[in-house]
Amino acid sequence: MAKKQILITNDDGIKSPGLLAAAKALTPLGDIHIVAPREQYSGAGRSLPLSSDGIIHKQELHINGKPHIGYAVGGSPAQSVLFGVLEILNVTPDLIVSGINYGENVGSGITISGTIGAALEAAAMGIQAIAVSLETDREHHHSLSEDVDFSSAAYFTQIFSKIVLESHFPDDVDILKIDIPCDATIETPWRITKVSRNRYFYPTPPKRLNMEEPGILGYEATHDLDSEEENTDVHALQAQRIVSVSPISLDMTSRVSFEALQQLLEKI
Repeated sequence: MAKKQILITNDDGIKSPGLLAAAKALTPLGDIHIVAPREQYSGAGRSLPLSSDGIIHKQELHINGKPHIGYAVGGSPAQSVLFGVLEILNVTPDLIVSGINYGENVGSGITISGTIGAALEAAAMGIQAIAVSLETDREHHHSLSEDVDFSSAAYFTQIFSKIVLESHFPDDVDILKIDIPCDATIETPWRITKVSRNRYFYPTPPKRLNMEEPGILGYEATHDLDSEEENTDVHALQAQRIVSVSPISLDMTSRVSFEALQQLLEKI
């Protein structure tokens, strides 16, 4: 039987310890192919920037003590997926894994995430995808810190990847979004959750004297657990301290009654 083909990407860049942790965990499951942004690309969503140069360099990595050639892409996470599938691999991967991300991706802002964006791009190509994120302190979100322990997140990455490779998503499930608490162990329970409608990270204005100066938008976590339903990704992560597994569909059509909406619009 042919080995399973697994493409691994992220939005933190090819030098990320979280990416290497995922690669180490997935090596026993098949042939791994690492194709990731050359640089830090958090917050890119599913963007395909025209400004990307598309230059691809081979980069020697070490996975489980052995040399492994990865590909550093001058582009976004979603572009890394496209280059990986269309140009680098000579086969369509059986699974694309995006992560392990520095920082959780929960709530209504998940489409901002390059980690999620890469998985969505994979799903749009008809390839099963998993997006894995580890809760970290904000100071680590863009740090590539070696102080972050990815071992539990790597364990869950392997477990869910193995399940997906051995089966297929049900109809209307295109990606699995997995978020792991920072204090999780391999014994931590998991549950299926829905994505919270509430915003988890709120934008903050730039700190500058006037608008003609360069300015960078900031963000802060201001989630309110009292307003969270118990079956959301935010509640699972923050209140229950368990692993959240959210099925996501590419079908973003509202669940409104079409008849009711038709009647409303006919009044205009």
